[in-house]
Amino acid sequence: MSVSDLRYGMSDTEASTENADERDAFLGTDGTGVISFRSSGERSPHSVPISYGYDSVEATFYFRLAVAPDSDKGDPAGRPVTFVTYDRRDGEWRSVVAKGRLKETTEASIAAESLEGLRRVHIPLVDVFGRPARDVPFGFYRLVPDELTFRTESSTAA
Repeated sequence: MSVSDLRYGMSDTEASTENADERDAFLGTDGTGVISFRSSGERSPHSVPISYGYDSVEATFYFRLAVAPDSDKGDPAGRPVTFVTYDRRDGEWRSVVAKGRLKETTEASIAAESLEGLRRVHIPLVDVFGRPARDVPFGFYRLVPDELTFRTESSTAA
């Protein structure tokens, strides 16, 4: 793909806010994206590809995160994150950006809510670890976004 191909679809666009129904239809109940954890100082954020489950009833994302003690992301609970997913549908680019703090789904204060939400979603298991998933320690987290934006391509070309 050339640089001009990478820019196609993004150079002649402007942001447009869509309604929650369109956003929820785009997100579905599952998909993939990138989650970024804030880093300290001037270091770049720690960003990793991830699969998600989305509960449109509560506008909440659910994630299955590897939680090895030697992980570069550290303890995810309570950390500020930005999650991004995007895709081209019906010839137009669309994206969702969600910002907020992750909460562990086992916290007593949100466990019942999380169980209801987890029943409404599907989190795809995407193997990127190079070893069996049963050998990777996982934790379940949810993100109730403080900010949630949905953008869709709208041509500004005349």
